[in-house]
Amino acid sequence: MSLDNSWFTEPVEQTGTAFSLKLGERVHAEQTPYQKIEIFKTETFGYLMTIDGCTMVSTRDNFLYHEMMSHPALNSHPAPHDVVVVGGGDCGTLREVLKHPEVKRAVQVEIDERVTRLAEQYFPELCVANGDPRATLFFGDGIAWMKQAPAESLDLIIIDSTDPVGPAEGLFGRKFYLDCIKALRPGGLLVQQSESPLLHLSLIAEMHRFMREAGFAQTRLLHFPQPIYPSGWWSASVAQKTAGELAQRLDEAALAALGTKFYNAETHRAAFATPNFVKQALAG
Repeated sequence: MSLDNSWFTEPVEQTGTAFSLKLGERVHAEQTPYQKIEIFKTETFGYLMTIDGCTMVSTRDNFLYHEMMSHPALNSHPAPHDVVVVGGGDCGTLREVLKHPEVKRAVQVEIDERVTRLAEQYFPELCVANGDPRATLFFGDGIAWMKQAPAESLDLIIIDSTDPVGPAEGLFGRKFYLDCIKALRPGGLLVQQSESPLLHLSLIAEMHRFMREAGFAQTRLLHFPQPIYPSGWWSASVAQKTAGELAQRLDEAALAALGTKFYNAETHRAAFATPNFVKQALAG
């Protein structure tokens, strides 16, 4: 990260890219036991939260990520009653999950409570479902939580993590996927943010291989725009515990009731359309 002439810039040396936003001011900075969290007020994207110098969430474009990390998976499962979100401390994905009346229980497992408390202060619109009686906020290690989860107790696991470094590194490995598949009921789904198809295709292919080696019957990629993340094109990887076509619960009235900005039946179908170069990488 660099701050120069009132610009926030996140360079990524490995990919030779950078992303910048014109700043107003930095309104908060702290070092937690896990990471450095900063909040900036930007000129055109509202508030911006960064963790260890990497963009995490902005007021202007967070709906893209939160909607696409939640609704395609929820509408690809016939009855997602029990959901866990690992990570997602800004609470935006939890908010979208709880828009679905069929969800009976949603647990958010976030290692760093300060992420949530700062989101409540600077992104309160993301935290409106925190008091929902179906919601539980658990602050602790997601890897340990999943290891202890009862067998066949979950319908959907959403891994809303940071990049695969630091506290999140273990969330991208075969051992963690073994715990996930144990916790899922038959027909259960795992969805995990999986970086940019353009810049991180080798990581995506490795994730899908680890998921299949852990016992998932099949994997898919869904993709969507995300301006503040490297390349502006992001993805989530979906793993199915048992073989079969994804459910397509795309009832127009139910979708309209979600009150989404980006997600609808058309963007749902488009997100699962796999580009040729991605197909080739995942097949290998």
